[in-house]
Amino acid sequence: MDIQLKRGLLDVCVLAAIKNEDSYGYKIIKDLKPYVELSESTLYTILKRLESGKMLTVRSAEHDGRLRKYYHITKAGLGRIEDFKEEWKEVITIYQFVKKEERHD
Repeated sequence: MDIQLKRGLLDVCVLAAIKNEDSYGYKIIKDLKPYVELSESTLYTILKRLESGKMLTVRSAEHDGRLRKYYHITKAGLGRIEDFKEEWKEVITIYQFVKKEERHD
């Protein structure tokens, strides 16, 4: 898969994982596991990129005596998910065209 396409897909997956409630790294990985395999290092790179893009915010809170970072989706992050849904319609249309043009000789 094209690396840029995959990167965009992973960004949206992470945003979708925190869409309904704030979450933290381990839980995000666990929530995504049935859909996509994601390493911690990849996740934290994505989270930093999304934070830089103002698509999420980060707060620290104590949990079991340790600080844990919680990620919260912003209006821009929600907008990115909606943009993705619209863009994906075009991708599906292109896929259907390519699939239709397959020949079985």
